[in-house]
Amino acid sequence: MKTNVSGAAVAVALGGLLLGSSGLATAAAVPEPFQGSDESSKYAISYENLNVLLDAVVVDIGRSNREKAPREKATTGTRLKEKVNRWTVNEGNRFFYETFAGNETAQRQLDEIKKGIENATAQVGLKRFSRNEQLAYWLNLYNVTILNEIVKVYPERNLEKLLYGNDSILDRKLLVVEGVALSLNDIQNVILKENYDGNPLVIYGLYQGIIGSPNIRKRAYTGRTVHEDLAENAVVFINANRGTAIRNAKTFRVSSFYERNKAFFPNFQTDLTAHLSQYLEGSELAALQTASTLDADINDWTVTDLGGTRREVGGSLANSGAAMLGATQGGSSSGYGMSAASGAGSTGSINTGLVKQVQDKNKESAEDDEAAPDDADSGDGQ
Repeated sequence: MKTNVSGAAVAVALGGLLLGSSGLATAAAVPEPFQGSDESSKYAISYENLNVLLDAVVVDIGRSNREKAPREKATTGTRLKEKVNRWTVNEGNRFFYETFAGNETAQRQLDEIKKGIENATAQVGLKRFSRNEQLAYWLNLYNVTILNEIVKVYPERNLEKLLYGNDSILDRKLLVVEGVALSLNDIQNVILKENYDGNPLVIYGLYQGIIGSPNIRKRAYTGRTVHEDLAENAVVFINANRGTAIRNAKTFRVSSFYERNKAFFPNFQTDLTAHLSQYLEGSELAALQTASTLDADINDWTVTDLGGTRREVGGSLANSGAAMLGATQGGSSSGYGMSAASGAGSTGSINTGLVKQVQDKNKESAEDDEAAPDDADSGDGQ
């Protein structure tokens, strides 16, 4: 059974897993339209158009094998080298930002998808959805807004200033949901933190366009699977050099992403250690448990494109998803890469023409012989 609500398909929800059970931690901090939920609700937002986009332009790199990328030599005839963090350069799912560069049609379609999600609850009201449906909504809205902003500045390669500079896109009131102007930081630090009791698992749904953030996925979040999807993102991020690393017997290194989200870890050292211990594997887990200090100094602000911002890609860092998979523990980290082609003809969707553009551009990148060198360490992470 389906019902249309302000242009967004609404389907019968099959139920979902709740993150926490006590409801709003501090309801006064959350705008009134976003307080409360209906756990008996049969409403669920369909993200068909977003799924078409993600399926077309996200490359699932899989889990890191924690190997350092080999140092590459400069191309004959030049001493120029692009700085990369060789510990993290091959990690993180990739988004084909290249296909949006100078492509007004693709940019417009992405913006329409963002607006569709932004307005999806205008008639029904978000509080009439379950907590898990609301969580999926906020994560999808956050991520598609990030994508929409990054394509405007691409091929900017280092996104630190865009994300955390004086005019951070995270602070701008980019959204209006049910009449409330919101920034991405409002979603993260007010709505998600308060409505989900400060559960740190929610931060793994916040893709920020950089290697040093959790993955963008090939499928949108849904209320039915959001908990499992976030746990999977946590495992992939934590068990990678961009998330954690051993320094010595006393100090364990973690991503600065955790420091930027320390509101979710009130007693930073103790809370983060306990959190990481739930997901960390191998020798890193043993090192974490014996370390006396956590140092949040792992950074990689590089955009997660397929290589369009690199002067030359090859060897350890490839310009195609297939080649990059050689630096991971196999292909897809999950089964979420199924086709979403059924939504290709709906309003605001990424159509088959755009999918063809992605394929053609990927082929062109693989055949491009333009010379400019890869590099050694950037020194900004490992």
